[in-house]
Amino acid sequence: MPPPDVDIVLFDLGGVLFDFGGVPAMKKLAAIDDDEEIWSRWLSCRWVRAFERGDCAPEAFAEGVVEDWDLPIDADEFLASFRSWLGGPLTGAEELVADTKDVLPVGCLSNTNPVHWADTEGRWSVLREFDVRFLSFEMGCVKPDREIFEQVAQTLGSKPHRILFLDDNRINTDAAQAADFQAVRVKGVAEARQVLIDLRVI
Repeated sequence: MPPPDVDIVLFDLGGVLFDFGGVPAMKKLAAIDDDEEIWSRWLSCRWVRAFERGDCAPEAFAEGVVEDWDLPIDADEFLASFRSWLGGPLTGAEELVADTKDVLPVGCLSNTNPVHWADTEGRWSVLREFDVRFLSFEMGCVKPDREIFEQVAQTLGSKPHRILFLDDNRINTDAAQAADFQAVRVKGVAEARQVLIDLRVI
């Protein structure tokens, strides 16, 4: 029986259900050791935000990031590296989505872009299991902006506090909580499963 206070579970993709190699790659390129600093700078970068909103081409995104971050590679090299950042599903991801879907509708809410989505959409069956997919480049807005959470709630027709959102980035879960979502920071499948068990979703 589904929990009485949750209508749907939304998963972030990279870092929760999928392997994401972007943080180690950018730490090395930018010579920054701290994960939180990388995430804060990445999520606030105008070129990242534009690309993940669907507002600029991959080439312009790569050129902008290389220039703004003063990276020691050229735009073509950066774009080639960037394409490899989102890997396949983490072990247990498909089972977790299936177990959750047995109880409640499931969806994804992800900052992503045409490059990564084109490379992954048809490859992994877990992506076809979602009842709804909220992708930043299709929505024209990005996490952690309040706008994206308001648009999700409006599209779902649910009260925000009845939406459970799992993300690996504290900036995003804090923003979701400020928008009245039930949001929990988790890293990987095991932590996500434990939260769902603790909340009596599965």
